[in-house]
Amino acid sequence: MDKRKVDVAIIGAGTAGLTAYNAARKHTDNLVLIEGSHYGTTCARVGCMPSKLLIAAAESAHDAENTGLFGIQVGDIVVNGEKVLERVRKERDKFVRSVLASVDAIPSAHKLLGCARFVAPHRLVVGEEIEIIADRIVIATGSNPNIPDMFQGLGERLLVNDSLFELPSLPESVAVFGTGVVGLELGQALSRLGVRVRMFGRSGSLGGIADKEIRDYAEQCFSEEFYLDTHSEVTDISSVDGGVSIGFVHRDKGAVTELFDYTLVATGRSPNLEKLALHNSGLALDDNGIPLTEPSTLQCGSSPVFLVGDANQQAPVLHEAAYEGRIAGDNAGQYPKVISSERQAPFSVVFSNPQIASVGVPVGRMSAVERENYVAGNCSFEDQGRSKVIGKNRGILKVYAERNSGLFVGAEMFGPAAEHIGHLLAWAVQQRLTVSTMLAMPFYHPVIEEGVRTALRELHEKLIKTDTEVNPCMECGPGS
Repeated sequence: MDKRKVDVAIIGAGTAGLTAYNAARKHTDNLVLIEGSHYGTTCARVGCMPSKLLIAAAESAHDAENTGLFGIQVGDIVVNGEKVLERVRKERDKFVRSVLASVDAIPSAHKLLGCARFVAPHRLVVGEEIEIIADRIVIATGSNPNIPDMFQGLGERLLVNDSLFELPSLPESVAVFGTGVVGLELGQALSRLGVRVRMFGRSGSLGGIADKEIRDYAEQCFSEEFYLDTHSEVTDISSVDGGVSIGFVHRDKGAVTELFDYTLVATGRSPNLEKLALHNSGLALDDNGIPLTEPSTLQCGSSPVFLVGDANQQAPVLHEAAYEGRIAGDNAGQYPKVISSERQAPFSVVFSNPQIASVGVPVGRMSAVERENYVAGNCSFEDQGRSKVIGKNRGILKVYAERNSGLFVGAEMFGPAAEHIGHLLAWAVQQRLTVSTMLAMPFYHPVIEEGVRTALRELHEKLIKTDTEVNPCMECGPGS
């Protein structure tokens, strides 16, 4: 077996691994990037980009079907399922090619294709041909869809987000299991494209929403479009001729059995760590077999090993994976010098419609005692001016501040343009702005962002303990 000595070995060539490679290479040219499958990120291949392409098609169909609000009549809407998925794959492949182009630019001496596993601390075997002796190691192996045992016998009738986009055309019916981000985004998109959708959850969660009032409101909105049960009771799942038979307790009809073309399983993702033989790594593992990792350095204990991206399950979103890759790559490259980095403000978006955004401190998940340290302000978008104008006036925004300091700490939103409003609020959290400072910022009229001011005003009044009410129509127009 060939042996190779390197300063840094990076396992995984996804978003976190590629970013770690670029950061580490600033410190050493003696490094290797190991990929066990195919080059290209989860985001480009099967995640962010193809899902958003499907959602874009769904929103186009939905808007065309709902022009009557504006006095505009459109003829029959025809969804060509083949064309929809052709465009998804075509544009997705362009995104993948851009990633592959960046991989192609990496010197061949720095790339190694094969599955890596630990045989001892500092020692990796790739395939059966080469042993890598590495002073420092970055683990960036990503994650895979988690498939519970109850779905294992469905064969080709089982879909995950990795396989959905490879269908030749849109199916007639899909049962979606999982009411988290992936299930909600894809399930609603399929429904708006004419697919009969039933969505089943178990724990009551929905799109990661923490606040119960917002979650209940969102569930009501989605239930008007497709069957959604976040506390479902499924009695049977079996493969039959022509599809999948699912027995469940219908919210209104009681026990029923329905046939679906496919079952889409979106019940979470698991880190790709099982093939690494971590028991040989010398690392301390938690109860789930994940190396204990310091969030500010991404270092595993005091070892020269760093764990980043979806593999560490800390913040499984792309911008965090890239940020973690940069931190770990720098620290691995300049080890034993390890620098702690302040993490970015927590921020997530669900591209449902209305959208969901969560920013900063998750006050909605706190106990009543913990929430005493915070004050909340609210805004309903049902009567918000710009939202009513464009016919997208459904949603709630809640903003939070520390009770004593007035420091803005976070927000949760279900409503229009949440992807954009979420960015503004995430920047405010990271800049440690106070509520009064935010209210001194300009708010144009009429824009959806005026809803942010409405919520901040209520928050500010609670902070200074006044009941002063300002009629928005007297200040800058209706619904501001």
